[in-house]
Amino acid sequence: MTDRPRTYNVLNILLRFHAFPDEVMNKYCLVECTVPVGAGAPPNHHAGETEAFFVLEGAVDFRIGDKAFRAGAGEYVAIPDGAVHAFQAVGETPARLLILNAPGQMHEAFFTAVGTPLPDGQTTLPEPGTPDIPALMAAAEASGMTFVGPD
Repeated sequence: MTDRPRTYNVLNILLRFHAFPDEVMNKYCLVECTVPVGAGAPPNHHAGETEAFFVLEGAVDFRIGDKAFRAGAGEYVAIPDGAVHAFQAVGETPARLLILNAPGQMHEAFFTAVGTPLPDGQTTLPEPGTPDIPALMAAAEASGMTFVGPD
């Protein structure tokens, strides 16, 4: 294990790194997220980095390309490489997700660039704030991600 922050506020989502890529032979990045109702990730894509979600608790609306659907606890959602996708927690309670990114360096770079480090072990949601859009776009570009506007 490396001596660096593992818990972050990323777009008002409580994100905890369970595995950084360099801890697992640069094979993947594994994070657990607690996502407040209404929060999530805007439409984005990233070629060369596979992504998968496993919903632990709550409900999440996903969009992959033109397909929109809801996933609940115990459901797995795979994002095809390079596909435009987005997600948002819905319902009455925050959602908890495991997110696997492979090989993961892109997501590690993005999450740590835009996230605010929080105390390790924090389990409460961070205080909501307004994201710095220019910094968000710069971090996305630097890491190889692309955010897309509404259709």
